[in-house]
Amino acid sequence: MNKILVCDDDKEIVEAIEIYLMQDGYSVVKAYDGEECIEQFRKNPDIKLIIVDIMMPKLDGIHTCMKIREVSNVPVIFLSAKSEDVDKILGLNIGADDYVTKPFNPLELVARVKSNLRRYTQLGNAVETTENVYKVGGLVINDDNKEISVDGELVKLTPIEYNILLLLVRNQGRVFSIEQIYENIWEEDAIGADNTVAVHIRHIREKIEINPKEPKYLKVVWGVGYKIEKQIDGDS
Repeated sequence: MNKILVCDDDKEIVEAIEIYLMQDGYSVVKAYDGEECIEQFRKNPDIKLIIVDIMMPKLDGIHTCMKIREVSNVPVIFLSAKSEDVDKILGLNIGADDYVTKPFNPLELVARVKSNLRRYTQLGNAVETTENVYKVGGLVINDDNKEISVDGELVKLTPIEYNILLLLVRNQGRVFSIEQIYENIWEEDAIGADNTVAVHIRHIREKIEINPKEPKYLKVVWGVGYKIEKQIDGDS
């Protein structure tokens, strides 16, 4: 039974989310401010996903997520009454995996929980029966043990970042539009996906590129999308 941590200063919202998650077989840990959220996360190392409101007393969701990201890549879904793109981008910038705007459909929230858990579980379960290793110059992805290295140095990506990079590396030379990336990774229609994908692409570049402003691996094809170059000279 997957354990979900739900944090919101509105107890009625927490109770409502708990009901829907438990109906789908999830175990729920509850918290009502950012500090309690972090405390519960430390007490429950088997938590598989966190749903956290942005606007909360003591410690807001943004800073709560930042502290969690210091020690874990567990999926984080933000809740917020704000719908502006700037808030969504801010959440994604500090490490959130998904974003749901209040008022929300509880069934949609549960669907997003399932989707994020599926990506996280697939990333965490290494299969060691065959070697699925993809190389592009100094960039190496071992999809059996879910490890990424650049010039021999291990790189730590979130589940979504990993899956985006793997999609592009598996299809070297092919250009994927923002809509194609979103629909492949999030497995839903790409409505307003531009900022979401762009933020994750930037994070990947910051982790795998020596100079993210002049990327060696993850290239943009202006007006079309993104790609991984098919052949890269390791000394270039």
